Amino acid sequence: MKRFLCCLLCGCMTLGLLSGCGNNKDEGTKETGDKKGTGKQETQGDAETVVIWHDGDEGIMDTIAHCVNEELKDENIQVTFEKKSGLTDQLQLYGNDEANGPDMYFYAHDSLGMLAEMGILAPITDLISESDEADMLPMTLKAGTYKDTQYMLPVYFETLLFMYNKDLWEGEVPSTTDELLAYMEQHTDTNAGTYAVVNQHSTAYNVAPIINGFGGYIINDSAEPGLDKQETKDAIAYNKKFAALQADGDYNTVTTLFNDGKAEAIVGGPWLVTGIKDAGINLGIKSLSEFTLPNGEKLAPYSGVQGVGVMKYAAENKKEAITSVLKAMASEQVGIDLAVNANCAPANQKAYEDAQVSSDEMISAMKTTADTAQPMPNIPQMSVMWGPAESLLAAVNKSGDDVEKAAEQYQKEAESAIADMQ
Repeated sequence: MKRFLCCLLCGCMTLGLLSGCGNNKDEGTKETGDKKGTGKQETQGDAETVVIWHDGDEGIMDTIAHCVNEELKDENIQVTFEKKSGLTDQLQLYGNDEANGPDMYFYAHDSLGMLAEMGILAPITDLISESDEADMLPMTLKAGTYKDTQYMLPVYFETLLFMYNKDLWEGEVPSTTDELLAYMEQHTDTNAGTYAVVNQHSTAYNVAPIINGFGGYIINDSAEPGLDKQETKDAIAYNKKFAALQADGDYNTVTTLFNDGKAEAIVGGPWLVTGIKDAGINLGIKSLSEFTLPNGEKLAPYSGVQGVGVMKYAAENKKEAITSVLKAMASEQVGIDLAVNANCAPANQKAYEDAQVSSDEMISAMKTTADTAQPMPNIPQMSVMWGPAESLLAAVNKSGDDVEKAAEQYQKEAESAIADMQ
């Protein structure tokens, strides 16, 4: 589900390429197949082709390709994106296959550890310098780093936001979570099925802002689960107060309640915007980083970062072309085009200086949230942590289990699951 959220990030609002680096694709390309069906593209002429595999939104990839190709036209380099279902499986098969694999791939950062451990990726720092990434948000650079080596160039990101109905919310949105809880107590009628705030209160991704803000963690960089850490338990106990004033907590329920006007606010992400606008909601947005917890810290949601990695053989055999592509993809203009055309939050900070970007309430809120947001762990062990973490949350919030005992139980399950990966 977490990868699903990352991949859906900006696809909902791509309206076409209205502005930016270029408006027309190079007409001199043709598809060439091979027995394994990779369908690499070749240019008619002398242009050097760089093939990037992805499984994201075609409109977003077109936005990037148009801008990058316009930037590189004088260097006679052509970038082509090819969509692959089950991208990580495809990379496992062809990641070291120079003839049938891609030169680069574009994907969410949480798979980075798995791909890096396969030995198919080249460090980005072998191709570009720190100055080429000087304008990137620090959080996005961290997302692309695994075991102190950067393997991914960040391009855009997503994170959770506080989204509210301006026609229903009374007064200003509070600045502390305690004040928010008090507002919920006054404006929630569970018997009538109306709520102040709804959230997926037993989904680990949605509770992470509190867990991280309390100083707890689901898993740390050393692959140690933290479900039984005191800070994590304190966060889960605090979250239970909010869960008691919310609906069941599954995605469809909370989304429907908000879109039907039965909830004044929802904790969600950019993937909700299309449905909210179709429902005619007068949408307001506040960054979760603007809410202060009882310990004085800010809410710290997870962030999903989308970016590009380089296959090792491509870095060795197409170094100059790959370097040029990376530099072009890191540009301010790519960030502007993604924000304006696809409603994506750029990794490049300078893009937010553009008037069209800075005036977008949601994108500006995500930029603010980047100050406290933590990249989802990109270590392979994270894949087995969602189950125990969400079982713990459901036990506490839905079954009324004791936090201490439940945390001990699911910590052991997490440790066992990680051990089984060895």
